[in-house]
Amino acid sequence: MSSVLSRVLIGGVSGALALSAAARLAAAEPAASAAPADDPVAQLAARLDLERYKATIKGLTRFGDRRQGTRRNRDAIDWIEAQLRAYGCADVARLRYTYSPEQKRNPSGPPVARGAPQGGGRFRGERAPTGVNNDPGRQGDAALRALDAEPSTPGEREEVYCTKVGSTHPDEMYIVGAHMDGIGWGEAANDDGSGTALVMELARIFSSPDVKTERSIRFALWNNEETGLNGAYAYVDQRSPLQGIESPPGSGRYPEPRWLGMVQHDMMMFDHGMPRADGTLSPAQRPEADVNIEFQAQAKQAGGAQQLAWALYAANEAYATDYPASVGPHMTNTDSTPFMDLIPAISVRENERGTQIGNGWDPNWHQPTDVYETYSDADFRLGLNAAQTTLGAIGRLTGASLTGPAARR
Repeated sequence: MSSVLSRVLIGGVSGALALSAAARLAAAEPAASAAPADDPVAQLAARLDLERYKATIKGLTRFGDRRQGTRRNRDAIDWIEAQLRAYGCADVARLRYTYSPEQKRNPSGPPVARGAPQGGGRFRGERAPTGVNNDPGRQGDAALRALDAEPSTPGEREEVYCTKVGSTHPDEMYIVGAHMDGIGWGEAANDDGSGTALVMELARIFSSPDVKTERSIRFALWNNEETGLNGAYAYVDQRSPLQGIESPPGSGRYPEPRWLGMVQHDMMMFDHGMPRADGTLSPAQRPEADVNIEFQAQAKQAGGAQQLAWALYAANEAYATDYPASVGPHMTNTDSTPFMDLIPAISVRENERGTQIGNGWDPNWHQPTDVYETYSDADFRLGLNAAQTTLGAIGRLTGASLTGPAARR
């Protein structure tokens, strides 16, 4: 076990699947140090490109805030699916479910700072107001205001996913996710265009014809996160019973491989520090910004989730170019929540969800200012470093290798 994973408390992981996943984490994760030049995962991480990442976010902002239950949301899903198919991602599919406002299961608004039942952590330091903008008049861009004007209506919903099929263990899978819907009368560029673009970029790289993984990877773009994680809950409800079932028997095909772990991405780009005493924030990305990796200490799979979090930490040490990572135990109000009692599940984001984002550390959260033009290259680069972090860990855990010239991009 590496020096990083030796710090992990693996006690309390329930179930043979979680224990086997933890063993793989320990075996697959070398010490937290720079990767060797011939490391295929390092070569894959080098294929991540800042301009491509920015372009994918920009493409998503064409659809405004992508609020669920609207035409702009459905158009964005169509665009995401077309991109995944163009990347060569296999098994592109949609999950369908019905949503009505009465079906809320776990609202994703700001958690209570003290004693939060979701395990969101205890508030410290300065705080600033948070909330969801519902006033169209606060959006000064008339074209964007018109694009975001269609209200949400109840009914059938869809979300898209695709799969990198494992070469030797196609029946085992890691899930890499982000939510593509947003709110607030902006473009949802950060929440969660930044996470959606990250997952799409990883799907592009792992789907390259010269990339092979021993285990499968599913790239999922959830819908209805803003209404209470409904899309992720629908996936768990519909797909969990299908895990590991070969279909048709003897085919070697597993429509739903057994879940080994889940990594969620939600808001990647804005780590400008704590609010000042007057509630304002620095206009620039702080030099000591970091990638926050969170597990939930109260989850049934907390032990395995903590070990998965440290595996991402080690990957950040080896593959991230600019910003370090930190690990915390307060994952809350995010699409990994429906998975956290079933498998090791973690969240990657710009700040701690409960103690920081929930207390005003991102003034663009659910606001008209969450538009592409708000963010600088330093902000986008933080998101790229989060992508390097997840790609590195998932590449290691799935046994990624290259079958063609390493320099081909």
